Amino acid sequence: MNPETIFRLIALTIFLIGVGISTYFRRKADRESGETVSRKTDGNLLMSIIRFGGLVLWLSPVVYLLNPGWMAWSKIGLPEGWRWFGVSLGILSDFGIYWLFSSIGNNITPTSATRKEHKLVTSGPYRWVRHPLYTVGSALFVSFGLMADNWFIAALGLLAFILMAIRTPKEEASLIEKFGDQYRNYMKTTGAFLPKLF
Repeated sequence: MNPETIFRLIALTIFLIGVGISTYFRRKADRESGETVSRKTDGNLLMSIIRFGGLVLWLSPVVYLLNPGWMAWSKIGLPEGWRWFGVSLGILSDFGIYWLFSSIGNNITPTSATRKEHKLVTSGPYRWVRHPLYTVGSALFVSFGLMADNWFIAALGLLAFILMAIRTPKEEASLIEKFGDQYRNYMKTTGAFLPKLF
């Protein structure tokens, strides 16, 4: 089996595990809460950008998995060691995805809106980071770009992070409105995307 096939199979496995975990927990949250969260909260322009960007983001790994030749225009030519680093980062990302979704439970939403019965989660990765999904999700796509030896897929992962970071102040405003000083105090002890060092 050639190295490209090995990386494609590993990438496919990591990708399916990450998508499976996310889909399971999101559907579970919608089902158990019995609530449909409005997608209009973030505004039409931002949601249109997120939807279009998300479509391109999700299609690019699928295109690579179907036929790497279709993505040859964005091949980097990485040494094999960097591609194996991508494998390690992808595996860690899948564990991170499980950890954050199992920690946040039914509070997960597709927008910056909160659920009616939303609870402030400060355990698991949320003990140190307020938005670990943005960090871990972006890391997963960067890892996929490394495994695929593809700058376009990695760049899309970084672009997705930037878009989510732009949306973060609106999300935090919703959480402050819901939880008040409890959330403000939580913000003082945690980092937005990475743990606070001091």
